[in-house]
Amino acid sequence: MNEIALPFSLVAELTYRCPLRCPYCSNPINWSDNSYQQELQTEDWLRVIRQARKLGILQLGLTGGEPLLRKDLEILVETAAELGLYTTLVTAGTLLTKERAANLKNLGLDHVQISIQDSLAAQSDRIAGTRSFDQKIAASQLVKELGLPLTLNFVLHRQNLDRLEEMLSLAEMLQADRVELANTQYYGWALHNRDALLPTREQLARAEQVVKAAQQRRKIPMGILYVIPDYYAQYPKPCMGGWGNRTLIITPNGDGLPCQAAMAIPDIEFGNIRDRALDWIWFESAGMNRFRGTNWMPEPCQSCDRKTLDWGGCRCQAFLLTQDARATDPVCHLSPQHSQIRSVLDRLSVHKEDFVYRDRSAGTKGFN
Repeated sequence: MNEIALPFSLVAELTYRCPLRCPYCSNPINWSDNSYQQELQTEDWLRVIRQARKLGILQLGLTGGEPLLRKDLEILVETAAELGLYTTLVTAGTLLTKERAANLKNLGLDHVQISIQDSLAAQSDRIAGTRSFDQKIAASQLVKELGLPLTLNFVLHRQNLDRLEEMLSLAEMLQADRVELANTQYYGWALHNRDALLPTREQLARAEQVVKAAQQRRKIPMGILYVIPDYYAQYPKPCMGGWGNRTLIITPNGDGLPCQAAMAIPDIEFGNIRDRALDWIWFESAGMNRFRGTNWMPEPCQSCDRKTLDWGGCRCQAFLLTQDARATDPVCHLSPQHSQIRSVLDRLSVHKEDFVYRDRSAGTKGFN
């Protein structure tokens, strides 16, 4: 195996609790299981943050679920700032009050990312599964008033992609410093809702032109990141920059993962911060090393000159589509199982509106 690089970013999933019920949520389908209810205590997270800095990590993402549900968020931000970590709060925005936002800034928070589900209040609320649009707009304005950098994240799919131009206009009006346009990736809840979320090729072609026009306007100072759905790509993306290459995720119960969806793959043991130090998890754990590098790759990946560019694609997606986590990601046009992707795209003529919301008890009922 090649020498293992140091991680650049730590993603701290402080909780899977969230006031929203988005049908593309990347949190585990079984997020309500007892194992995830046993959230790390404040002292656990403080130990993680200190070990992360010692390991050479530079960026800390405080996310969830909704990280603002943690009453100790301020303590974590203050400690990270004292250690010199660049901190980003990734939030739905619905719980961000003026007092709390100002306090977080004073304690050293560097950056806020807020998700907005659509440009129209009714549609945004429907996708989120709860009334939240007005609170998101107010939170975005609050972040700018405090002088914090603001990223707006729009998760794109069939039921909002035709309003992309309006979403970008909203971002410009809110004076966002950066915009993420992330087409839904199909694992977790999104895989359950794929028939309702996957856009058409025609929608994506129009969206590309809208994005180019917005980039030419240069109204978003730090730029617009646009990610197309894997299902329409010729080659897969290097998921998280490659398994165990750049980013370390700690789940609410303390598991150390190479990506948010890695727990979907069975029979892989990941280290837990309650039992192991962060450096052991990164360098030594079986789970982190399982698909690191290139030696594990089957053909055609092993002989492909792109193998150190896309690292075989997404292991979680490969497992969810083929039941084999070692398989070449089926989105790659060279994959022996690429026909699975073609068959999904061939079914797009069947239009499905209803969502299975993150709260499984909600079933497929619409928002009301």
